Amino acid sequence: MLDSFTDKSQVKRLLTCIEISKTLVSTFDMETLLTAVLERINTLVPASNWSLLLIDPATQELYFSVVVGLEIAKLRDLRLQIGEGIAGTVVQTGEPIFIKNARQDKRFCCKVDELTGFETRSIICLPLTIRGEVIGVIEVVNLDNENFFRKKYLPLLAILTDYVAIAVDNVRNFQKLQVESFIDDVTGYYNTRYLTWHLDQLVCQVLQENSELSVVFLDLDDFKKVVDSYGHLKGSKVLKEVAQVIGSLLSPSDSLIRYGGDEFIILLPNQSKNNAFDFVCQVREVLNQSRFLTEEAISLALTASYGIATLPYDATDKQTLLLLADQAMYSSKDRGKDTIVLGKPSTKLVKPE
Repeated sequence: MLDSFTDKSQVKRLLTCIEISKTLVSTFDMETLLTAVLERINTLVPASNWSLLLIDPATQELYFSVVVGLEIAKLRDLRLQIGEGIAGTVVQTGEPIFIKNARQDKRFCCKVDELTGFETRSIICLPLTIRGEVIGVIEVVNLDNENFFRKKYLPLLAILTDYVAIAVDNVRNFQKLQVESFIDDVTGYYNTRYLTWHLDQLVCQVLQENSELSVVFLDLDDFKKVVDSYGHLKGSKVLKEVAQVIGSLLSPSDSLIRYGGDEFIILLPNQSKNNAFDFVCQVREVLNQSRFLTEEAISLALTASYGIATLPYDATDKQTLLLLADQAMYSSKDRGKDTIVLGKPSTKLVKPE
């Protein structure tokens, strides 16, 4: 009987908790981590499925983050309002709910069963709390042993829920630090650390999917004169304003990176060299027409030199791609500035009118 806490069952619980503790520091991928944690918890509290639903901060809706026992693909687009169904009610009240016969409970929402063909019978739903704030719920559906509905097992379930809360908190903190480490302090856009990480991913994607990736090197012309004339603080403000001008022209899949000093890199996934050239022409036109430090009553005009290289046509690896785009940009400098050079330094110079 489950009611009798034998030494064997206590040892199993202890060993499982130790394994969960190890899992918490094994990865910072949300789905991988939480799936592993829930699978281990399922050995202690066997059930047909476990679900983790989190609150989307943007919409304040519940979404399925991890599901063990069902195909999560069928639930990816399902959203629940706070107060809707068992999960929404637990978020709203902050109190756990134990239901032996779900279909006789007026709070039960049948959306999951309708989407998956699953038949929900019993549910234990527990609030997921971090520092006093409910961020989601854990649902245990169709328990193999209904003795877990007894209140004496609530402390065990609460401990297991705390493990999941710690896992979510760890991943979110890591993701926050990762994002912060990718941001340039001066411009608020990406830095070289992000370039190294993201470009590796993009290059692999291009080579696997036979797609394209264009890289643009952009260096402001005669920026040293700006710093000499107005000082480093105003120079930094100019860099931020330039980044904002360029950033306003990017699509969601594009990335702007401050490479160092007054040099920027633009990553254009799935863009051919011709498309990249058209885009850079637009950047050049807008940048040349913009005026900077207007709040300082200065109205500074700037130009830049541009170099473009495209994977896989100009290069087949990250280092060569960056080198060719960089060389093309310096070729632009050597040939009069305020120009766009395509591909290798020997490629014909193109200067838009």
